[in-house]
Amino acid sequence: MNGYIVKDHITNKNIEVGDYTYYSGYYHEKHFEDHCVRYLSPDMDGVDKLKIGKFCSIGSGAIFIMAGNQGHKHDWITTYPFFYTPDLNENALDGFEKKGDTIVGNDVWIGTEAMIMPGVKISDGAVIGARAVVTKNVEPYTIVAGNPAKEIKRRFSQEEIQMLLEIKWWDLDINIIKKYIPLMCSNNIEEFLKMIKGEMR
Repeated sequence: MNGYIVKDHITNKNIEVGDYTYYSGYYHEKHFEDHCVRYLSPDMDGVDKLKIGKFCSIGSGAIFIMAGNQGHKHDWITTYPFFYTPDLNENALDGFEKKGDTIVGNDVWIGTEAMIMPGVKISDGAVIGARAVVTKNVEPYTIVAGNPAKEIKRRFSQEEIQMLLEIKWWDLDINIIKKYIPLMCSNNIEEFLKMIKGEMR
């Protein structure tokens, strides 16, 4: 299976994916929601959701860990989830804690086999290195890598990042986006921002 648009293959009501976001699932026979999204039941209401924006690129084998702490409490004497174990749950307390929705912004690139932990927010334009383990929120247009993932650098200046966040190119009419694809496939951010601002007047 080669890369494909994720939205076209989502059946889990707890997963939301924006337009044009694709998964390059070359190495796996299963679809994104079956291989990449762990412990998120399609049948449960009120659970933490996975929300992914538009124009994201998700590398093969990226993993989204959901369902909070899955009943494991590190501040109890045992981390074992007795509450969820038949024959042992009669007097057990439920240690499950929600972590909140996992949110991936727009134009985010997630490298192959990266792992995103529950409740993390990855902001617009961020880049997640291959096999990174993301345990904390990632700022806009920031490159992170490692285990745990740490900031490597910002993709653009703070002023340029602010302007990109203001114009939200991913929300523009697709015909405007098509018009500027050649410019978007360059590093001429100054010209791109100028042209898009002109379109928005």
